Amino acid sequence: MNTVNLPQVALIAGPTASGKSALGIAVAERHDGIVINADSAQVYRDLRVLTARPTEADEARVPHRLFGQVDGAESYSAARWADEARAEIDRAHALGKLPVLVGGTGLYLRTLLDGIAPVPEIDPAIRAEVRALPVAQAHAALAALDPPAAARLAPTDTTRVARALEVVRSTGRTLASWQAERSGGIGTRISLAAIVLLPDRDWLWARCDSRAATMLAGGARAEVSALLARSEIAPEAPIRRAIGVREVASTLSGEISQKQAVDAVALATRQYAKRQYTWFRNQPPASWHRTAALESGERSGSFDILLRR
Repeated sequence: MNTVNLPQVALIAGPTASGKSALGIAVAERHDGIVINADSAQVYRDLRVLTARPTEADEARVPHRLFGQVDGAESYSAARWADEARAEIDRAHALGKLPVLVGGTGLYLRTLLDGIAPVPEIDPAIRAEVRALPVAQAHAALAALDPPAAARLAPTDTTRVARALEVVRSTGRTLASWQAERSGGIGTRISLAAIVLLPDRDWLWARCDSRAATMLAGGARAEVSALLARSEIAPEAPIRRAIGVREVASTLSGEISQKQAVDAVALATRQYAKRQYTWFRNQPPASWHRTAALESGERSGSFDILLRR
């Protein structure tokens, strides 16, 4: 496809703690851009510290959009984010500015670029029944109804196994068949310059550890305390599942020490980064430029080349 005359969008993706936010700001400064969040945790206003949202000083350097715009009590989805991101991208183009998407949530990016599957609303009774099943039993049931999905998904992947099972039970069609009908993606109407940050793993794990210590020393306790005080936020709400919430809550109740919480958050962050690292290394198109560069100048230089193509 010829993308020469299409409006340009920059994308910076990669695992947590890989330096996406800093590069996003640098690219926006160099190319008159607007940074648009593509991280599912950073949409919530309640947890700036624990989700490593850009600081107020960083946000003052260049315009930032879709950061902290959602209250923790609200339900939020990839589809809603894609709608909001599309609108922000169009506004940036109308102003003559470069939209710079920054984030590590692959589902968000795929929904925006490829579109969304028109899966009907799931029958509430079926959803409740599926979600109550132990994951091993759910995976066995999925293997009977949708063998390819069961073979593709890890038997311990509670969320994805339940989603695939509830879709086939409720609609009579597999999730894959619905996903083949995706619509609404913007991938064919933009020129995408994408870079994936895949730094040295030891460097990344050290960054995850350092970030955990900094968070818990710099306001995470106050954030979680305020979050737990909000009775309207259900225990199963996505924001309560953010990395660090459970661990910090345990320090507030006296169950574990601050040091134990730091260690637990660091471990959870590294595990999450490993999953993201694998996804971004293998799943995005080959046209997305992968780099292991650590220096900001080299990273920005790579993006300058991509944007001139």
